[in-house]
Amino acid sequence: MSLFESYATDGFYDEMFEPSGLPRPHYRKLYQRLVSMSKEDFRRRCQLADLTLVNQGITFAVYGNDAGVEKPFPFDLIPRIIPSAEWDLIERGLKQRLTALNLFLHDVYHDQKILNDRVIPRDLVVDAVNYRREFIGANPPHGIYVHICGSDLIRNADGQLLVLEDNLRTPSGVSYVLENRIILTRVLPQLFRDLAVRPVEHYSTQLLRNLMDLAPEHCNGEPNVVLLTPGVYNSAYFEHSFLAQQLGIQLVEGRDLFVDENFVYMKTTSGPQRVDVIYRRVDDDFLDPLVFRADSALGVPGLINVYRAGNVSLANSIGTGVADDKVIYAYVPRIIEYYLGEKPILSNVETYLAWQPKDLSYILDNLDKLVVKAANESGGYGMLIGPQATAAERADFANRIKSNPRNYIAQPLISLSRSPALVEDRFEGRHIDLRPYVLYGKDDITIVPGGLTRVALRKGSYVVNSSQGGGSKDTWVLAGETPEALGGEMRQTQRSHTETAPQDAENLPDNGGAH
Repeated sequence: MSLFESYATDGFYDEMFEPSGLPRPHYRKLYQRLVSMSKEDFRRRCQLADLTLVNQGITFAVYGNDAGVEKPFPFDLIPRIIPSAEWDLIERGLKQRLTALNLFLHDVYHDQKILNDRVIPRDLVVDAVNYRREFIGANPPHGIYVHICGSDLIRNADGQLLVLEDNLRTPSGVSYVLENRIILTRVLPQLFRDLAVRPVEHYSTQLLRNLMDLAPEHCNGEPNVVLLTPGVYNSAYFEHSFLAQQLGIQLVEGRDLFVDENFVYMKTTSGPQRVDVIYRRVDDDFLDPLVFRADSALGVPGLINVYRAGNVSLANSIGTGVADDKVIYAYVPRIIEYYLGEKPILSNVETYLAWQPKDLSYILDNLDKLVVKAANESGGYGMLIGPQATAAERADFANRIKSNPRNYIAQPLISLSRSPALVEDRFEGRHIDLRPYVLYGKDDITIVPGGLTRVALRKGSYVVNSSQGGGSKDTWVLAGETPEALGGEMRQTQRSHTETAPQDAENLPDNGGAH
């Protein structure tokens, strides 16, 4: 029996199947490959993927989980496919969005024209939790505030792509994009033979080039770039160590750095080495105890003064969090029109702002129909999914909203699109989103083809975050050409991953487990 034997779309927009039950045109070859595989064959390849994840330490941490800190990151082997024309729309929309948000950040830390013109209420910006008054008047290299952006996209019941939120501080997850591709090409190499899938491996090269371009003017020779991590207990520590290795740079904690004569130095066994660029994965609040949280042991005392003096560069810049505040999110369409004179290519989800009395009344009267989010939470925390919540949970959130209306937004529950995922011995539809990664360099904005497709593996769940039971898929962007027409670089990329891959199920270990 096929793994699709009892598959049903259940009235949701399905990424692979049309309402008629036939596979969509860009999925047909993948579907044919999958239906030709036995359940046992697919299960054993899942085992190999799981074993690879464990052996390579591809994990994440769940805060507050007494059963253990680290868990393997769940990986579903059925890729999500995006046709080239749709990717072109996504790429143009995200470049437009990040360009406008960068202009917004420069403005609110300098002339504040958008506030003076009352396009956005001034209090919403200057009183935002992540608006950094210490950064007013400072100028980051090349005028770029957000060097790495991860905006989350969803598809609604009509098939329309919408931006759910922007992540402009320290977006995570790109390591899984790179690792997912490597694992899938090793355990299911035959899936790549029929389709021209665009590679993702150049992300590290492009990021390193962008980071080196941020070097201060005083830098002579090759810049010294480091990745600053909060340490091993951070939920994304695997990613920090993985990216440092991929970039060929040092992974450091705050205690490894110090400030002297308004420069930052790294402690080494051969003596101090000056640091020119810091790819920081530490939030603003913890970066410098002399400026922000005095109790922070994660940052570097004096770092902000060095940064303002132009003697070290940071990616991302300080203060970018004001632009991914979920209340400011509601104004991004206006921000795009204000700075670029263009209509948004990608739309927002309809959003109600609790600070507005009319919206507050609507939210409180319709909590059983809405998704409520705290303005600056992430990872699926600080959120209420009204239709799935209990009366007590809704009452609790109503009190939270009334006590601090500025801190909450509400949105209708979007019927997120679904994609097939392996559940025990069959495929079932599970809700997904997409986080593409956008790199803003001094010369151009580049986007990795695809990004991280996150999947809510719990039946009926709309929460895709790994901390809430979610997993991930490899994301394929089609090149719009046959594999034979592709350039040598793409063919070589795929060949390098598949040369040592197992070619049949007999080569795979049977150790009794499955996804």
